[in-house]
Amino acid sequence: MRSGHRGAVIWLTGLSGAGKSTIAQALERELFQRAMHTYVLDGDNIRHGLNSNLGFSPDDREENIRRVSEVAKLMADAGTVVITAFISPYRMDRSRAREIALEGSSEFIEVFVDAPLAVCEARDPKNLYKKARAGQIREFTGIDAPYEAPEDPEIVVHTDQQSVDESVAAILEQLLPRLRAVE
Repeated sequence: MRSGHRGAVIWLTGLSGAGKSTIAQALERELFQRAMHTYVLDGDNIRHGLNSNLGFSPDDREENIRRVSEVAKLMADAGTVVITAFISPYRMDRSRAREIALEGSSEFIEVFVDAPLAVCEARDPKNLYKKARAGQIREFTGIDAPYEAPEDPEIVVHTDQQSVDESVAAILEQLLPRLRAVE
């Protein structure tokens, strides 16, 4: 246990605009301040490189999440706390991500970043909902493609009711005990 803590995959899932990336970055800062090895995987650093050949069809979404899961597992097995921030709209894909992570010696914690569709649309930092409503983006999750909310996530944060700091605190409360090194 070179890093003094166990590796883990923290899987943030939710609609676009729910706050996944914002929470992931804030959580990474908090863990880094505790001298933990961390890394955030999200659409910005995965879809432009490793998965640049994938689109947004159901099959491509499945393959995107499978690849992310494999990378996250490798990093977690090396002692990194990997925070993933992906819509990952299908329960089956998230279940598979859990199975892949647990093949190693790492923790897997699913965090449902929950916000009503209306709130996500109002936030819409990249104008994606606006484009989807105008027909410029097809198969957009929450508009014309489904999002299957988690049935039994370890943690739920309600970003329409909780601040980023409150959301991170709720995650840390459950996460930190699970990361303690086992002697």
